[in-house]
Amino acid sequence: MISAKGRVCGVIANPVEHSMSPLMQNFYGQETGVDFAYVPFKVLEEDVEAAVAGAYALNIWGLNVTVPHKQRVMPYLKEIDEDAKAIGAVNTLVRMDGGYKGYNTDAAGLLRAMQEEDIEIAGQDCILIGAGGAAKAAAYVLAKEGARIVYILNRNVGRAEELAREMNERFGRTVMHAMALEEYNKLPYVKNGYLAVQATSVGMHGASVSGSQEGQAPIEDTYFYSMIHTGVDIIYTPMKTAFMSYVEAAGGRTMNGLTMLLYQGIEAFETWNPEVKVSKETVEKAKELVMARLRG
Repeated sequence: MISAKGRVCGVIANPVEHSMSPLMQNFYGQETGVDFAYVPFKVLEEDVEAAVAGAYALNIWGLNVTVPHKQRVMPYLKEIDEDAKAIGAVNTLVRMDGGYKGYNTDAAGLLRAMQEEDIEIAGQDCILIGAGGAAKAAAYVLAKEGARIVYILNRNVGRAEELAREMNERFGRTVMHAMALEEYNKLPYVKNGYLAVQATSVGMHGASVSGSQEGQAPIEDTYFYSMIHTGVDIIYTPMKTAFMSYVEAAGGRTMNGLTMLLYQGIEAFETWNPEVKVSKETVEKAKELVMARLRG
């Protein structure tokens, strides 16, 4: 139980009832022995500024920020980390003198998850499906970690072009190339295959995006999946998506988004509590805890 000297953190979102963060963060606090508590706060879009000011006034040590506030919160922060600026979204706030500093742990969480699975990025030919917020974090990771080339496939090719332009300017090299999703059959042949990151909500439980329903993949052609040696899906409900099933059926290996979820939370926890590190044993326990919650 937290003492009067403990650190209080939380998550602001709308809705917030579905968030796994209180389960994970309180578990990390328990396992590491930190004097710490984490609570959910439902915050309406028009109340984000007041929520940030109120949290600071209440001596809240840090906050996670999720949909739909990751961009909206940025004008109300004292400082923003360089990675978060590049990605254009904040999901973690850390108290400092005069306000909060904003970070983005989605990118770091994805990278740590891929490293945990021994997925190499440097020198790889990559495919990125999507051009939204999650795709932007993934694009940043792929470029920063030295991908040779990244083809961004998106239904709205204009958004893909915008993301490619932003990342190419950021890293000073032409690593990103935009393509319309339906032009996947124009991807160049690569002898060793592609590393592919699926960063849309297509296939997620309850998702219905531009005609694609739960249980479907953004591309249904088996030829496309024959080009992929490793497929990473940011979705973790279901644990195995149609995208992953296609990749595996074509002989590739896969990773879902659960480990990314855990590590983006751990990145936040360790930022708030720099005196501790979350062990791999705790990560595995947390994974079982989240999976049990998902199973209901």
